[in-house]
Amino acid sequence: MGQKIHPRGFRLGYIQDWQSKWFSLKKMPELIGEDFEIRNMVRERFLLASVSWVDIERAGSYVKLTIHTARPGVVIGRRGADIENLKKDVEVLTGRKIFINVAEIKIPEMDPRLVGQAIAQQLEKRIGHKKAIKRAMERTMASGALGIKIMVGGRLGGSEIARREWFRKGRVPLQTLSADIDYGLCEAMTIMGKIGVKVWIFKKLFFAKTPRELMEQLKKLQAETPVEVTVDLDQAKEQNSK
Repeated sequence: MGQKIHPRGFRLGYIQDWQSKWFSLKKMPELIGEDFEIRNMVRERFLLASVSWVDIERAGSYVKLTIHTARPGVVIGRRGADIENLKKDVEVLTGRKIFINVAEIKIPEMDPRLVGQAIAQQLEKRIGHKKAIKRAMERTMASGALGIKIMVGGRLGGSEIARREWFRKGRVPLQTLSADIDYGLCEAMTIMGKIGVKVWIFKKLFFAKTPRELMEQLKKLQAETPVEVTVDLDQAKEQNSK
């Protein structure tokens, strides 16, 4: 019987950081609910803006939101109208002063949530799941990922019995803490029902070097450090006299 754990939660405090940065023992349940409602509001309002995740920071009566998206222009809107409407709605919801930043995701193929959204959109257009998954995996590996794993579950291809299929390319070491593995979950609303899409992307490995990298680092250190030469003055005088 397998026990599953979220790859990001498994690495929190080691190589991953929290998406909600605040601390309050008395109001913790209330603030957790607020964070959940804020993130749902952002996702529902910007369905076509390729929003990956939302960072929330709290300091007293101030709240700072950072929206990570591959299409910042769609989030901001014409002359900033959409972002201002979102700011007003969040202030009404929380009763606090809101500051909103928009961060651009430069390589969407390396973000598992955006990869899952792209696959889900293709499934909703009745494109074959194998074709959509293989295309997404090729783009991710071409963008510099070390490995990717994708699992889909549901009535695949319109079958009467739901099943799960998974595909992997490269390495995905889930139990290695130093491995930077990001995870995303998305759902496709098809005519035959929901199809879940899970994506794991292995980006890089921290604190680990190959023997070749260690040798190159040693050569650089030897080239940078000056060599100390000690000369005996008496021997130098005798050699000069000869």
